[in-house]
Amino acid sequence: MIPSAYRLVEVTSEPWAYDAPVQPTDPGLSLGAPPTDPAASVATVELISRWPADHVAVAAVGPEGILASSGDLHHRFALASVTKPLVAAAVWMACEEGAIQLDDAAGPPGATVRHLLAHAAGLGPDEPFRLAEPGTRRIYSNCGFELLGELLEQRTGMPMASYLRRGICEPLGMSATSLDGSPASGATSTVADLAAFAQELLRPRLFDPSTIAEVRTEQFVGIGGALPGFGSHQPNPWGLGVEIRGQKSPHWTGRTNSPATFGHFGRSGTFVWIDPERSVALIGLGDHDFGPWAGVLWPALSDVVTDELGGF
Repeated sequence: MIPSAYRLVEVTSEPWAYDAPVQPTDPGLSLGAPPTDPAASVATVELISRWPADHVAVAAVGPEGILASSGDLHHRFALASVTKPLVAAAVWMACEEGAIQLDDAAGPPGATVRHLLAHAAGLGPDEPFRLAEPGTRRIYSNCGFELLGELLEQRTGMPMASYLRRGICEPLGMSATSLDGSPASGATSTVADLAAFAQELLRPRLFDPSTIAEVRTEQFVGIGGALPGFGSHQPNPWGLGVEIRGQKSPHWTGRTNSPATFGHFGRSGTFVWIDPERSVALIGLGDHDFGPWAGVLWPALSDVVTDELGGF
């Protein structure tokens, strides 16, 4: 049995909502060949087989490393917006090194580095137009991360990609990860590398634990706004470069994930979440663009992971 697999239907108040359970024979999700990893549970195998992509890799991660996995963990995927937590990590490191402070002015008047990381600077999604006063509305902004990249380069004297590689990727052994384009969406990585990143967020060794505690703490408490692909939420909590699950519904994580779960997903069909209350993380990378299918499959897969002692 597959717990928590649901069909998505259009409603008037938000773009998608959960409805009836999807049957195993549902043609809309019966795509791809089942993985053969013997460590995967039957429910996990069936769910991953429904991922509509040519290449899929998934791993559950604990504080000591990968618990179990399916697919080629070393296949490189375009991350799209899963780039943002990596770039945010470079900013966290620059803060620890003293090159940047979270409350330094950045972006539109009245905004700071903290606002940009938390999508609370009032900037539009893709153009640096001011749509709201800083700290009053959660507006998901790619251009905010472009500004963060520019600021980091100015303060450190290093290209964003080089700082990310030297400050984050090399110490964590993420040798297959690179930033080849925009700080908002231009990274490429593997499940193996992102597992090392998730492990660091579960049990910090590179970062001071207080930094990661702040990262996963809601910033500008109570403000609302749209979560791309999942409608408007009041409130819509975010940390410093990571989205916080809170009580949002519908959502791309599972119903059994704790409200403290944080992470990110990308339009290329990628996601990473970390549940600090359960001490588990889940990474799913594919090469089929995000769509309504993901709002069905990802929460179901997440529920398997949280329900089945790691999901594998």
